[in-house]
Amino acid sequence: MAEAERIIGTPDTPDGDDEQTAAAGAPAGSGADGGPGEAGADERRAPEPPRTGRGRRIAVLFAVAVFAYALDLVSKLLVVSRLEGHAPIRLVGDLLELHAIRNPGAAFGFGAAFTIIFTLIAAAVIVVIIRLARKLYSFPWAVALGLLLGGALGNLTDRIFRAPGVFEGEVVDFIAPKGFAVFNLADSAIVCGGILIVLLSFRGLDPDGTVHKD
Repeated sequence: MAEAERIIGTPDTPDGDDEQTAAAGAPAGSGADGGPGEAGADERRAPEPPRTGRGRRIAVLFAVAVFAYALDLVSKLLVVSRLEGHAPIRLVGDLLELHAIRNPGAAFGFGAAFTIIFTLIAAAVIVVIIRLARKLYSFPWAVALGLLLGGALGNLTDRIFRAPGVFEGEVVDFIAPKGFAVFNLADSAIVCGGILIVLLSFRGLDPDGTVHKD
């Protein structure tokens, strides 16, 4: 068949038919010469540029968490070995002392009857932070979540490994300001992280780096 067409030839097609055929083959809503219609379609199909920097933000989150956790762990080991069972150490007169106690409740000694519940809450917070890290593109949020994660891990370690038993362990507290509850560095990290999150929320900054205005 191809050989026959080569010998016989094909009839000429008028220019008008060529233009109609070209126009029929062109995408709807676009000009044959690549006019504004075609450009608009390309703009609609153009993918958004990929966001970068998530890996660095996640690294910041876990670096802050590891630092806060290590600082809390080392401080508690020192307190248990050198301060527990001894008289409080005064740092700033009567305003600030180091006084080792065991706390079965939440931060600052609240809720001593709900040790297991606070343990489960701390574990849930850790899971939520790790899941949220997948959408993290904000440096301030990375620092805030890192503080929360490190503090939650610090107190959860006490809940699991200290007496009287697994998930019922008492947290080691030792920072005792005058007229205030005794707390530890993990509590401080949690409070600082929470305050930073509140400030970021007031500014309209989301964990994914977007800024919204209500």
